[in-house]
Amino acid sequence: MGRDELTRPLSCSVGIMAHNEEANIGHLLEAVLAQRTPTVRIAEIVVVASGCTDGTVGICREWQGRDPRVDVLVQPRREGKASAVNLFLSRARAPVLVLCSADLLPAPDTIEQVVAPFADPDIGMTTCRPVPVDAPDRFMGFAAHLLWNLHHEINLKGFKAGELVAFRKIFERIPYRTSVDEARIEPVIRGQGYGVRYVPTAVTYNKGPETVHDFLSQRRRIFAGHLAMRDELGYRVRTLSSARILALLVRHMDWRPRAFCWTVAVAALEAYGRLLGRRDYRAKREHVVWEIATTTKRLEAAAAREAEGVR
Repeated sequence: MGRDELTRPLSCSVGIMAHNEEANIGHLLEAVLAQRTPTVRIAEIVVVASGCTDGTVGICREWQGRDPRVDVLVQPRREGKASAVNLFLSRARAPVLVLCSADLLPAPDTIEQVVAPFADPDIGMTTCRPVPVDAPDRFMGFAAHLLWNLHHEINLKGFKAGELVAFRKIFERIPYRTSVDEARIEPVIRGQGYGVRYVPTAVTYNKGPETVHDFLSQRRRIFAGHLAMRDELGYRVRTLSSARILALLVRHMDWRPRAFCWTVAVAALEAYGRLLGRRDYRAKREHVVWEIATTTKRLEAAAAREAEGVR
């Protein structure tokens, strides 16, 4: 697609990547279909169900019967998120695409806010502000809020895609071997001369890991993927630098005893996760079809509504 200004309303295709998401997929589809979109038109919602062995596909079929915009594509076996994203890219018809995992819940106007900037022909990609629904008075909930708050601070000064993103349909696929799909889209968009924009008011609710095992599983996969992208493309995401993260952490440190101790513990876990990710990358251990962090799937609509006060 060229740089000609898009006519209003801006049309978008929403792609939802799902693997065994029966606990949240119905809530997510309901939230997407109920979006407030005065200047945006959701032309279609494409769910790619990969290797699901639970009720995910059946729930999606029910929603497909309620609204013709919902389309369900079934991959018989799980081939990795990049493969699911590429299937979505091959089917999507709108000029702007919104990419969303099935374990998220967007606020009522999030899609409007991430798509509206494409009225500017120079914008090629936008990203939202992820907000955890975890209780911050528990250690793992504290860790989730700490990391996503740092992500927010980084985005206020730059750009780092995460969770729910929107972008122009100007490429056909991403590498099948990547484990960091949103980050892999960034250099493609920038490389074609487009600008990127963080939309901090576009809130998307997510669920952080509840166990150290799930935390480390996520962090090592992401860091290994970022290292691969750095070496293959020469592109460094803004969170790749440990020194930048540490400086930001110190600047926003909560010096109260419990918060300070927990922050140090989270920093140690993050450092260990990065060490594991570096080891995985050097050993050429791929995370294309990664281990699911099961505790991040317990995202409920009620929890998201309670988190509304975080905005």
